[in-house]
Amino acid sequence: MTAETSQTLDRGLRVLKLLADTDHGLTVSELSNKLGVNRTVVYRLLATLEQHSLVRRDLGGRARVGLGVLRLGRQVHPLVREAALPALRALAEDLGATAHLTVVDGAEALAVAVVEPTWTDYHVAYRAGFRHPLDKGAAGRAILTARRQHVTEPGYTLTHGELETGASGAAAPLLGVTGIEGSVGVVLFSDSIPDEVGPRVVDAAREVAEALR
Repeated sequence: MTAETSQTLDRGLRVLKLLADTDHGLTVSELSNKLGVNRTVVYRLLATLEQHSLVRRDLGGRARVGLGVLRLGRQVHPLVREAALPALRALAEDLGATAHLTVVDGAEALAVAVVEPTWTDYHVAYRAGFRHPLDKGAAGRAILTARRQHVTEPGYTLTHGELETGASGAAAPLLGVTGIEGSVGVVLFSDSIPDEVGPRVVDAAREVAEALR
């Protein structure tokens, strides 16, 4: 630790990261071993985190992430949305299609930002807050492909009629953004997607990822 950092805060954040990486929680002894500190230190860290609802302990004494983390997480979406809007606006106007930023929320894909084109006679209505299973629609499938294949360069995923009859989608994953799994995509009424759509979506995903780093 350097003089400018807080060792206690660092340990508390490490506790949260360790708990976030497990589905079954961790005991005080397990946390003590992973952190390389004694049990008394762990007890103090957990007690402080519990006061802020960031950690809870079940009946068996195992520590788990608390609901306070969810409240903090909700505040991330407005920041993410603001950073993504310029690239989404350009994407929507260039293609004449509804553009969106979608992130993983549990087992679902959640649209956190949506921009509709201003010059088209009609386009697909899509709203921020729309949820769908990760394995349906271009946005979710692009995220799953990046997760399973550990890609380092974004490709694009195309779908048709999976979320709305007559609508096609194209999406590319966000890569290299710590703490966020997501994709940038467009949805349009079309039986086939023009060749330029996929590469343009990939470019937009890169722009959004860069804005979020």
